[in-house]
Amino acid sequence: MTPRDASDNSRWSDLDRPPLNVTALRRGLIRDEGLYRELEVVQRTGSTNADLVARAGQGAAEGTVLVAEEQTAGRGRLDRQWTAPARSGLFFSVLLKPADVPVAHWGWLPLLTGVAVAAGLSRSAGVDTALKWPNDILVTVGGQERKAGGILVERAGDDAVVIGVGINVTLKEEELPVPQAGSLALAGSISTDRDPLLRASLRSLEDWYGRWRAAKGDAGAAGLHEAYAAGCATLGRTVRAELPGDRSLVGEAVAVDGDGRLVIATGEGVQEPVGAGDIVHLRPA
Repeated sequence: MTPRDASDNSRWSDLDRPPLNVTALRRGLIRDEGLYRELEVVQRTGSTNADLVARAGQGAAEGTVLVAEEQTAGRGRLDRQWTAPARSGLFFSVLLKPADVPVAHWGWLPLLTGVAVAAGLSRSAGVDTALKWPNDILVTVGGQERKAGGILVERAGDDAVVIGVGINVTLKEEELPVPQAGSLALAGSISTDRDPLLRASLRSLEDWYGRWRAAKGDAGAAGLHEAYAAGCATLGRTVRAELPGDRSLVGEAVAVDGDGRLVIATGEGVQEPVGAGDIVHLRPA
């Protein structure tokens, strides 16, 4: 094999970060009776979510999964950029069409995805994971809580949603985009092999999505409400919510309500549900 420059972005430019095995992933995830119908791995794209939303408009089936080895324009909430070195993480999107669930319950999908991916990673990586409302996956690095992943859910027409997930797997300290970020490797993961990590995450998502659909979107009946509350690091904390309209709210995060909103109790004794906004943890639980 001809030696390559360290800056080369080919499949084998970083042997500590091997490419995903798409054949093995398809064999392990696509089943006649299962959710997943198609799985594609691309070497590079701007955003798997944007690509899959476009495919949904062209008639892509529920259970289509798009994975990228590298994203150049990955997005989080509020159109924040999410970038990382090639093959350093898991960057994937899933097309879902929960037609039998009332749209009023679709707000649970980012929380459902958080529960599913956190559980799958906890089992496969052997690290403690927690959830920051509404869409961050946290790990502990050197005794500090850090964000290792995020979730973005977007509508794709009237009958579909695309769930996007980004997880930092092998990012080193010097590669982190911000000091508050983390990765599974920095949290002491027992494995950084992305194939089993991705399989575990997608199998867990399939399981939780199936429970939620069977309960017609009732998060309580599906066990989702209880599971989210148990894994949510935001509850019991003093937080600041940055709300639409340049308004902020400070208080204790006391509950997640039946609609998936975060309930904040202020110093005036008022409990206010927050359905959208940035949450800042102000002190440990």
